[in-house]
Amino acid sequence: MAYDRTLLAPDALQTFLAKHPAWTHEGGMIRRVYEAPSFLEGIAFVEKVAKAAEAANHHPDIDIRWRKVTLALVTHDAGGITFRDTDLAAEADRLFAEGTGGR
Repeated sequence: MAYDRTLLAPDALQTFLAKHPAWTHEGGMIRRVYEAPSFLEGIAFVEKVAKAAEAANHHPDIDIRWRKVTLALVTHDAGGITFRDTDLAAEADRLFAEGTGGR
């Protein structure tokens, strides 16, 4: 499946980060730590993210530590951050807010 591998321009990345301040740009990736109300709600969030990632054929690095779920995104074969990363990050934010009532 072919897709656009165009890297985001620095200003586009800054615009995304301004709209999504919980995300950071570090180590060539965008990263966010979500804290769920409980371990099981964190796992349910990971399942939702996994389904969205599979549908997008774009898979984040996921680290689960009790109630904290860390997502890290980069388009490896493009060599950096693309719209695929910011799109999935925004979707993860939406899923988290939906599942936790915005907590």
